[in-house]
Amino acid sequence: MQPNPLAAVRALAPRIREAADEIENGRRLPPTLVGELTRAGAFRLCVPRSLGGLEADVATLVAVIEEAARADGSAGWCVMIGATSGAVSAYLPAEAAQPIYGSAEIVTGGVFAPMGRATLDDGDYVVSGRWPFASGCQHCAWLMGGCVIVEGDKPRLLPNGAPDARMLLFPAPQAEILDTWNVSGLRGTGSHDMQVRNLRVPRERSVSLMVDRPREPGALYVFPVFGLLALGIAGVALGLARRAIDELVELAGGKTPMGSRRRLGDRAVVQMQVAQAEAALRSARAFLFDAVGRTWELARRDGAIAPAQRAELRLAATHATEASVRAVDLMYTAGGGTSIYASNPLQRCFRDVHVVTQHMMVAQPTYELVGRVLLGAEADLTQL
Repeated sequence: MQPNPLAAVRALAPRIREAADEIENGRRLPPTLVGELTRAGAFRLCVPRSLGGLEADVATLVAVIEEAARADGSAGWCVMIGATSGAVSAYLPAEAAQPIYGSAEIVTGGVFAPMGRATLDDGDYVVSGRWPFASGCQHCAWLMGGCVIVEGDKPRLLPNGAPDARMLLFPAPQAEILDTWNVSGLRGTGSHDMQVRNLRVPRERSVSLMVDRPREPGALYVFPVFGLLALGIAGVALGLARRAIDELVELAGGKTPMGSRRRLGDRAVVQMQVAQAEAALRSARAFLFDAVGRTWELARRDGAIAPAQRAELRLAATHATEASVRAVDLMYTAGGGTSIYASNPLQRCFRDVHVVTQHMMVAQPTYELVGRVLLGAEADLTQL
């Protein structure tokens, strides 16, 4: 029987919530919680069945991330990173993918941005680089870093004139983790810098998400990798927004604001804010899952996704993130002075969701790119 990762993560939610302070203070997920999420299949959602993975549909991927983030934003983010990183396995030769992704206990992560440099030497790449934002790096067995391939003193160029950038995978112990993650939100993601110097990586452990095509035929791998990442990020935002509404509703039922005889929930302005937050969240979520569902059917039927549909996925992801921020902000404001205490989940939701918005996959320029596609104007589709 196929495992049900959504039910498994939902059952883990109380345990994740209990660990919230440990996650926040430790600036990473506790190893025991990582183990429980691993056994739930949270990090195997995008790994092909041929490697023992779940190869889940995209709606399930987003829903699992959303459920984890509803319990804790950092946990949701780490699930998102570990799950979407698994999609890289579909691009690797089987003999390279099996040692990395063949075990159900393996978690992978890394950074796509080509902050490293790699040169070819006797069939291997020799890699040096430092990458920020390596979320979950402390619980990963394998890491990957984006590199510009250098020939001589110059970057190797693709036919379109862009530098040839590839992600190279290496065992996590071969990287140095630099303690840099002191931030406002998503503190428990452990998104430190990672660094390697003159590390030799076999050529077959490299992937170009710009040029290479997936070796696996399933509908999941028809989805653009950047689109999957954006949808996962939106899933984190949706989970945080749902948690914020839940927390405010609970608070409003018992809190009587200073100087008032009425409960918070009896105040008209709070009633309006809750309704606005609910409408913003549910409408954006509906758009996102509608776009995912229709794209999934196209991927299954045609084995390809046109630029217009890829643009819709990114639009839905960015819109869902922004709507989630609006919902969280409304609930944070409605909570009054209670919201500002570090011990209150509304404060953490507020900090976490405003870090989510800083990721380039759901940032404001997405609207410009999508708008160009919708208007039929020339657009760079390489990261769509």
